[in-house]
Amino acid sequence: MIGTVLCYVLLPAVRLLRALRDAFFTCRKNVLLAKSTSTQIEGIFAATRGKLVQEEQEALLQQWLEEGAGSSSASESAPVVGNVSAASTSTWLEGSELLMSSLSDLNSAPEVVWCASQQLTELCALTSSELQDHAETKLEKLPAEETVAVVGSAPWAALVPQADPQIAGCATISVEGLNEDPAVLAWSLTGGTEMVPTELPAWPAQDAVQFCPLPAEVPYHEILWRDWEDLSVQPCELELGSKKNPVFEFRVMSYNILAQDLVEQGHALYLHCHPDILNWDYRLPNILQEIQHWDPDVRSLTSFQVLCLQEVQENHYREQLEPAFVKMGFACFYKRRTGIKTDGCAVCYKQSRFQLITVSPIEYFRPGLDVLNRDNVGLVLLLQPLLPEGLDLKAVSPLCVANTHVLFNPRRGDIKLAQMALLLAEIDKIAKTAEGQYYPVILCGDLNSVPDSPLYKFIRNGQLSYQGMPAWKVSGQEDLSQQLHSRKLLSPLWPSSLGVTDNCQYVTVCRPKKQGRRKYSRDFLLQFHFCDVACERPPELVFLEGVTDAKPDPPPYWPKNTAPVNDPDLQMFIPRSAGVIRHGLNLTSVYSHFLPQRGRPEVTTMPMGLGATVDYIFYSAEPVMNGNRGGRRLYRDGVLKLLGRLSLLSEDILLLANGLPNPFCSSDHLCLLASFGLEISSLGEG
Repeated sequence: MIGTVLCYVLLPAVRLLRALRDAFFTCRKNVLLAKSTSTQIEGIFAATRGKLVQEEQEALLQQWLEEGAGSSSASESAPVVGNVSAASTSTWLEGSELLMSSLSDLNSAPEVVWCASQQLTELCALTSSELQDHAETKLEKLPAEETVAVVGSAPWAALVPQADPQIAGCATISVEGLNEDPAVLAWSLTGGTEMVPTELPAWPAQDAVQFCPLPAEVPYHEILWRDWEDLSVQPCELELGSKKNPVFEFRVMSYNILAQDLVEQGHALYLHCHPDILNWDYRLPNILQEIQHWDPDVRSLTSFQVLCLQEVQENHYREQLEPAFVKMGFACFYKRRTGIKTDGCAVCYKQSRFQLITVSPIEYFRPGLDVLNRDNVGLVLLLQPLLPEGLDLKAVSPLCVANTHVLFNPRRGDIKLAQMALLLAEIDKIAKTAEGQYYPVILCGDLNSVPDSPLYKFIRNGQLSYQGMPAWKVSGQEDLSQQLHSRKLLSPLWPSSLGVTDNCQYVTVCRPKKQGRRKYSRDFLLQFHFCDVACERPPELVFLEGVTDAKPDPPPYWPKNTAPVNDPDLQMFIPRSAGVIRHGLNLTSVYSHFLPQRGRPEVTTMPMGLGATVDYIFYSAEPVMNGNRGGRRLYRDGVLKLLGRLSLLSEDILLLANGLPNPFCSSDHLCLLASFGLEISSLGEG
């Protein structure tokens, strides 16, 4: 009777011990998966884990049952099982003997079941305590950078030094030579077959305290692997004697790196993250390693030469980021947000590849204007590409690079549009040539607007009719159609005192210069005598009935207004009451915002577990004549050619990696990377 009960009691204890050992073994294997190749891992674990462990455990239990608990000393008969010491096995047997004695004394008592359960609980606690002490002793012998802790088998725990009572068992694994930082492996190891489970991990609620771990059998670098998409028909290289026009090849990265102050102010957004991976001392090396991975050689023509960053905290930029970028060969410019905000935007370029022509920081805040009362900023640079020595080719066109971070508030689309209009006006001023053309433009940034939203269409199509549009609809971030009394956009969107026209151009730039004041004849200008603007009654005009209250009507013979609407020299004659804004930069997006191979949209960020695209790289292209598909203007490559891009990920893939940030991606945004080729020819021929 006692032997039967003992079997029922001890077998669960053995299974518990084996499960704890296997759990720790699995986590240790995942650590090494992130730190070495598959060949190394299989060789190591084949030598440390085999069938002998299970056989020894079963033989040990059978021997104990046959000989009895008191017939021999536990310390003498307890062999080493796997990596569980003889001391821990002895403790286990002593606890079993104590349990058997209790069962013998209480065999006839009605509380026997309860007593056995209590003793089993004490046995499990004693075993776990002994194994924890043994595991901690093992971990102290490891190098400092290899010390790991297992928290519910979550993969991130393998990266964070932390003591935890759930450590169970410890396999003897050789880790010499495997001291490479695992954070960079997500971007350097070759990705394997994509593994998508049938059920995605649930996102934690606002008040949740437990984290959402990645399944232990799926390595991070396989989930977060991003492919390079080559979009060039033929490789474009700078070669002497090439029959075709050579191109100046360069790469541009746009990255919202998540300011640390914003992390600390918005803890509710990162409940799914282990606290240690949100620490700046952890995040900074990850961010720099990711950037350096895509810039492996400062002398390489294929490494990126322009870096646009958003949410860059000023003290981190001055003390850590800028010195690191300078060592990489970058020249850096930074613009902090106005007001009390501590972050801003930065643009860095390789001094070996570009020479600065001009830089223009932009502050969107305008005192007294409700439509521009936020502290966002931007940067616009005009860069001159530097050709390799020995190439006797024509000068290449300058390149205009703009970087910005637009207001987040989904309910204030009017502010978003006004901020974008100011940025486009600055680009228009910097990138316009004396002949009225534009240098190639690259616009990067976190625009806090989703694809095909009105703001996105305005940038891509060059025109937006906003009259009566709900303000929340501009960015498409949230559907607030059920909200009563929502703000609507009315014309004019901003006052004329701002000095920006509805064509997103500065009025001072639009006015004709002195030598061109007589480019229009008197008869041509007289046709505007009765236009809508000329016939508007000034608000400060004294009202006199029959004198100043009537709108003059043109005589029958008076010619109609035939002036082109897009003529910047005649902006003063174009009415602003139409509720339409335009720009003439002809910009299109590097990304298509959809993953055809997965049938899912691309994602650049994941606030509260919901994937969205809000980060963009736009570039100058040539519109196709009569090319309009579903309200979208069609483009083709012009002087600036898109050669390749770094693929983005879908929402379900990022959910497998516990969203953003995670141990490998230390920002709540993914970086964007694109390769361009700029034709080396005169601007007129381009």
